[in-house]
Amino acid sequence: MLDQLSVKNLVVVEDLNIEFLHGMTVITGETGAGKSILVQALNLAIGGRSDAALVRNGKSKAEIIATFSLDGNQSIQSVLEDLDLEDSNECILRRVIGSDGKSRSYVNGSNVTLSTLRDVGCHLIDMHGQNEHQLLLRNHQHRIILDDFADTHHLCEEVNTIVHGYRQVVQEVDDLRNSNELLSAQKDLLNHQLEELIQCQLDQNELDSIENNYKMSSNASLLIEKISKILKSLDDESGVNNILIEAEDVIGQAREFDDRLESIQSLLSSAQVQIQESIYDLTNYLSKVSGQEVNVNDLEARINMLHDLGRKHRCQIPELLHAQNSIQNKLNEFDTSSDKLEELLTKQKQLEKDYFKKSKILSEKRQHASVSLSEKVTDLMQDLGMPGSEILFCLNSYKDLIRTNGNEEIIIHVKTNVGQDFKPLSKVASGGELSRISLALSVVTSKTELTPSIVFDEVDVGISGSVAEIVGQLLKRLSDRYQIICVTHLAQVAAQGKEHLKVVKLQKSGSTFTQVTPLNQEQRTDEVARILGGIKISDKTRMAAAEMIKSSA
Repeated sequence: MLDQLSVKNLVVVEDLNIEFLHGMTVITGETGAGKSILVQALNLAIGGRSDAALVRNGKSKAEIIATFSLDGNQSIQSVLEDLDLEDSNECILRRVIGSDGKSRSYVNGSNVTLSTLRDVGCHLIDMHGQNEHQLLLRNHQHRIILDDFADTHHLCEEVNTIVHGYRQVVQEVDDLRNSNELLSAQKDLLNHQLEELIQCQLDQNELDSIENNYKMSSNASLLIEKISKILKSLDDESGVNNILIEAEDVIGQAREFDDRLESIQSLLSSAQVQIQESIYDLTNYLSKVSGQEVNVNDLEARINMLHDLGRKHRCQIPELLHAQNSIQNKLNEFDTSSDKLEELLTKQKQLEKDYFKKSKILSEKRQHASVSLSEKVTDLMQDLGMPGSEILFCLNSYKDLIRTNGNEEIIIHVKTNVGQDFKPLSKVASGGELSRISLALSVVTSKTELTPSIVFDEVDVGISGSVAEIVGQLLKRLSDRYQIICVTHLAQVAAQGKEHLKVVKLQKSGSTFTQVTPLNQEQRTDEVARILGGIKISDKTRMAAAEMIKSSA
């Protein structure tokens, strides 16, 4: 149950602390006094949408604190325990909204996400807004109402998840089929290119060295001449090699007289070894060059062919084998696309089965709930001054179409008089009838098994006279079991309240303030009389108000 609501710097509210009791509390006041701000504050406290414009002008933040006593409510206590937010027999919701539009949420002093605040809040209070009768004109609202009553929102979400997956697979199938058609010609081209590359018998070692081999073969005569000249200077009788051998021998003899020559001898020895290895390598190289000289024409033809292939595939000669492998991989993808398509079609069929299986369960639950809901709302409509009227939740199947929110459209049909035919709600009900139907739906679908408190924000709009009194009595009966907070503009409803709060807007020092005052018996009589008679309150009006309050006690 809601015990206390504290509001600071919210629109025209500067600082309010309101205590609530069990039973029915009515909230009245002039139009524009700020009654809706209190409802908005409660909605923010349980995770409603916030906005920087809600922060009072000149203030850095707005703050709303709602304190609830749990009174052994196992449902909400279990939720708090699961979230590690329990705090004995009390739950405090706090919402802070900054002037920058950012908001912070707290449950029992712990900072939580907005979704967590909503999860907790929906177990504490059930809100029914003043515009709900207008929402009834929108068919999608009819499904929401039935799913609320049937507790099938979670099942509907499961169906929507399947639909989302199904549509993704269908799109993938279409894309793959279109892709296969578009790439058919490309596949033929790739096969031709691959065959051309395979016939070339590419080898990576050849590709890496062929250009260098061609240069060597093309210049073989010059290379032979120069290498031969170098070999002669190194390996001739008077060449470098013999000079180093002789020098090493002489310095070896000189070492007998001076050991310091040892390092020089070592250097000469090392140089001679390297010269000897160079002679060997140059000789070997010369034999290879001599052998390549006769292959220059073959190499030229081969390299010209590889250059042509490189231009076709926009790559250098060493990258041709990579290009061949890339083409092969693309063709492999073509080959596996049919397998992938078959896999996607199998998945599509399975999702279809899952959808119709899950949506059938949803339809059965909705159908069962629609009968009960239609009966309960119809019974309540008789009490609300609509004798002979009936309401019917009609489930129209889409006939094997896969659609979000289940396999049927839900439309409320009504007849407002005996002997009439059922017709869609939007084509039959007047404004006053819509309000009464909306109120009946609000009462029947209230999550009273979950929430101990229910807020009705001017749900009696469009109602007057004896029907208004019936509405007040209906809400009062509800308050025997649940805490009812009702914002109203009707004296007949206000008179039924156990507690009465009046909202007044004040002008002070160039600023606007909203004030909420609990009324005593005399003040309450004056307020009900004001609603009945306007600004001037006569003794007769006051007497009528007193009698109205007394008869409702």
